[in-house]
Amino acid sequence: MTETTKTIMVEENGGPENMAWKDVEISKPTNTQVRIRHTFVGLNYIDTYHRSGLYPLKLPTGLGMEAAGVITHVGKDVKDLRVGERVAYIMQLGSYCDCRNLEQEKAIKIPDGISDQEAAAALLKGMTVEYLTERLFRINESHTVLFHAIAGGVGLIACQWLKEKGAKVIGTVGSEEKASIAKEHGCDEVILYKEHSFVEKVQNITNGEGVDVVYDGVGKDTAIKGLDCLKSLGTMVVFGNSSGNCPLVDPNLLAAKGSLFFTRPTLMNYAAKKEDYFHSASRVFDMLLKKKILLTIDDSYLLSNVVNAHMNLESRKTIGSVVMKNDY
Repeated sequence: MTETTKTIMVEENGGPENMAWKDVEISKPTNTQVRIRHTFVGLNYIDTYHRSGLYPLKLPTGLGMEAAGVITHVGKDVKDLRVGERVAYIMQLGSYCDCRNLEQEKAIKIPDGISDQEAAAALLKGMTVEYLTERLFRINESHTVLFHAIAGGVGLIACQWLKEKGAKVIGTVGSEEKASIAKEHGCDEVILYKEHSFVEKVQNITNGEGVDVVYDGVGKDTAIKGLDCLKSLGTMVVFGNSSGNCPLVDPNLLAAKGSLFFTRPTLMNYAAKKEDYFHSASRVFDMLLKKKILLTIDDSYLLSNVVNAHMNLESRKTIGSVVMKNDY
């Protein structure tokens, strides 16, 4: 008997309305695969980039890069994974579905003490923060940081991670509600970017010195302005494009503004090696288990309501990490 899974498919790039549920045939897991029935699916900005075409994919395509669930089948050559175990994964396109097959080397065991919901909410975002703060730029207590959209899913995790490392954190937000949440999570200085120039505010806060590093997941609207927030020899890290692609940067501009460093990293590269993938995941789980990170989870969405979840994410109505419960 042919088995099927409910899967979101995009046949033409565009808005959230371009996503459609399809019944798709699912094959038996290969010898090295496991089948996972999803319990919770994470929502990330990269999903909107894939849907809109900002990050082009061959069409038709599935969507989603992160989920948690329970293993229901294992291939005969699978080692160290068993039916009934809870696992999560990231950066495997097609997580907006009821169940799927996954190569064993991508399945990350969820430790006791962490729920499926927490794993789906934290893993991709937390692994992003891990590489940003521990490998790309090694944060310590001497650093002052500007982090854009600090009340978002990545931002709230980053705020706590940065404070754990002793940094002074300046964050931008779009509302008083989000400012309060950022402060509750340890943000030292919060800037309402709709009311004030974040460049002027940063210079005032730092007495004209600037910050050591800017973490920018916004892109088009903020990246070039952010260069004026940096100290001489400072580092600009553009790791996302929620407002659109970052404009091209003239290297001579970096020289003129103080021999600045500019980088556009991706988690795909920082988690490409198996050892980095599992090390980064273990650091996230360790921070959660030790209560160094407290998650703010918006769990008001069912997987069947993914269109509305995308609309709210893109209109900046969400706070913290958004997860969708599998209701299929």
